[in-house]
Formats: sequence, C-alpha cells, structure tokens
Amino acid sequence: MEKWLVIGSGGREYSIAQTLAKNENRMVYVAPGNVMMDRLERVETTPIDEMDFDGLINFAREHQVAYTVVGPEDPLVAGVVDQFEANGLRAFGPRQNAAELESSKVFAKRIMKKAGVATADYRKFTDGDAALHYVKSLKQFPVAVKANGLAGGKGVVIAHNADEATQAVTKLLINSKHQDELLIEQFLKGEEFSLFTMVYNGQIVPMPVAQDHKRLHDGGKGPNTGGMGAYSPVPEITPEIIKHTLDHVVKPVVDEMKNGGRPFNGFLYSGLMQTANGTKVVEFNVRMGDPETQVVLPQLKSDLGNVIKRMMFDQNVSPDWQSTEYHLGTIVASKGYPKHPIDEKPLPKVNQPGYLVTYAGVKNKGKQVVSDGGRILMVSTSDSSLAKAQHRINRLLDRTVDTNDYTYRHDIGYHGINYLRKKLN
Repeated sequence: MEKWLVIGSGGREYSIAQTLAKNENRMVYVAPGNVMMDRLERVETTPIDEMDFDGLINFAREHQVAYTVVGPEDPLVAGVVDQFEANGLRAFGPRQNAAELESSKVFAKRIMKKAGVATADYRKFTDGDAALHYVKSLKQFPVAVKANGLAGGKGVVIAHNADEATQAVTKLLINSKHQDELLIEQFLKGEEFSLFTMVYNGQIVPMPVAQDHKRLHDGGKGPNTGGMGAYSPVPEITPEIIKHTLDHVVKPVVDEMKNGGRPFNGFLYSGLMQTANGTKVVEFNVRMGDPETQVVLPQLKSDLGNVIKRMMFDQNVSPDWQSTEYHLGTIVASKGYPKHPIDEKPLPKVNQPGYLVTYAGVKNKGKQVVSDGGRILMVSTSDSSLAKAQHRINRLLDRTVDTNDYTYRHDIGYHGINYLRKKLN
C-alpha cells in the first residue's frame, strides 16, 4: 500500500487527505490532523506538531512514507521541504528560499517587477514615523496597508481615510512584535479571484479558479477572517482571462524564481484582481488556500496523488476537472470569531446526503466531538446553478446550526450570482 503524509490540521488538510485517500491502494497519514479525519477511510492522524520537523521525518521513515504534501505556510517558510529532502524524503511544496514569495511581500513585489508582472503601486517603510508622515500626505483613499511578513491572513487593512491608515500603521508596524517592514499600496478595484496551480520543475498545471469571502458578515462587512466561504469556478473569470494570467503572471514568476536560484515547486496560489486595466496581482501564497481548497479539489476527476507523483518524476500531466457545476461552501465558525471564539459546543448535525463536510477546529471532549474555537467546519455542495447551490447550503445551515454557538454567512457566491443575473437580463 502506498503511504502518504499530509502536514497540517485544518479544513484544507482534511480536503487534501480525503482526496488522496480516494485511491483504495493508498494510506494517508495526517500530522497532527484533527479528530474528524480519523473517521475518513484510509486516513489516520498522528499527534506530531506541524513544526516538529525531526518528529515528522522520523515518522515518515518509520512508516515508509513515499510522498508528503505540506498544507500550511508556517512549516514551508521554516524549511520543512528542505529538511525532508536532506533526509532523502519526497515532499511536495517549495523550499524555504522559494517560500519567501509568501513570507515577504517586499520580496514578492521585487520578483514581480523583475518578471514584468502587473501589480499595485506601493511604497515600503521600515520607519513608523516615515509611514505616518506619508499617510498624512495622501490625497486619495482607500489604500491597502500590509504587513510585510506572515500574519495568519490578518496582516492587511483597507484604510478608507487617514485616521484608519494611521491606526493600521500603528498596529502593523509600530506596535507589532513580529513585523519590521510595511507596504502601503494602491487599492485595486475589480473582481477578486484566486488561481491555483501545481508547479514542479517548470511544469505549470492550472486548477479551477475560486473566490474567497474574507469578511465575517454578509455583504463583505465586519472584521477580516481566515475566510468564511468560497465558490468555484468564478463566472466572471473567462478562459481568456485564465490563459492570460497563466502566460503573463504565473509563468513569468515561476521563470524568474528559477533564474534567481529559487526554483518554485508545489502549490502556487495567485491572488488576483481583474481591474478595468487588466489582471493585477494582489498577493502570492505558496500553498493552497483555505477555504478555497475545499471547493476546488472536489472538482478533480483524476487521482491527485498520481498527478503529484508524475510531476515529481518530470512527467507531463493534464488532470481532468469537472466543467458543468459550481461548487460552493460556507464556513461555520464559533460565535465570537475571530477575536474571542467560544469553544466546546456540540457540533451541528450538518452531515446530510448531497453535501460535503470538511472539519477544522474540532476536538474530543469525553465521548463527544466538540468545537475547538475559530473556524469549525465547512459545508459545501455543487449545482449547475450557483444560486441554487447557495440556497441549498443556507437551507441546511438555517435548519441545523444553533446561532447562539456559531456564526456563518448567507451570501457566499453573491458576486457570481449577481453577475449571472445581470447577464441573463
């Protein structure tokens, strides 16, 4: 039996493990995983922290793991792939020097400039007073204020006036214990989307585009979160836009990384804005997104493990994806998320025929599985109608989720639904 290891514990890793384990001749271990992953067929968790590289390597050796897939950014940025490769183990993901594409926004901007890739104009600051002075001189808002390094998806503030920009600079640079550099950049208007690609030794394999919903509440209101839902594909983003993005964003960046001695392998997440002046890059991530993974991977008809394996052996691949339905998923988060999530609440009974549930923030309490704070689970479904997919999710959640304990959005997919309605008229 072929053995795989997935590193991580959230909904993204649940989806990766579940997809890999569809092959009956494969055993998938997840470290550390979560308690609901053990209920999946051919999936087993092991309580090794994602940052315990020695523990992960020893486990992979002892269990004769052939391939490892790294889910989250932190181990990648800390060099887990380098460590695995140094021990003769195969891992799908970027090495530490290539993971800087996510861990440093300044580095990513430098790569984009060299590669001739369109992105927002920006200024960088290491001095808080200089940043505050610049903010006061600005005549045009909103602007995006971004921490340079990793911030768990919460290092970006859209400031609509000088006061908000001042608060953002103070929070993300002056009072930050972890950040020493800041970007203030032009606010891009348009349709935001994520294009995921699998990359290995220069081969670039596109996956379906998706759109995430970062804000906590309907209508894009409330605080930023790790993501409250996603849908895929995105109807506004045409095959022509996707081809343009692959040719003029992804390939030039992959080529530039190789030319600079930092070859990129693994999942590349291009966060993009389709503006009136064409496609522009918002950010790069060096792993799959969460929650987008949970609506992208279920569209794969091919065997994910075989695709990754063949890429790692420099064989050309052309995976088969479904093309007739929209996949839409809504996150159920603990009440009080993202600042003060309550936990240890019974899980809502959302496992129903016709729906896919991926679990994240869950734990055992006695004989019961309960919430463990933050984003708890995601419920997704598919339909040829995006509006019907949204309606089906909302109907299920309204019936099964106790809103005293949990929160969720009702409008996941609304950009696409509105676009399709206008198109009909």
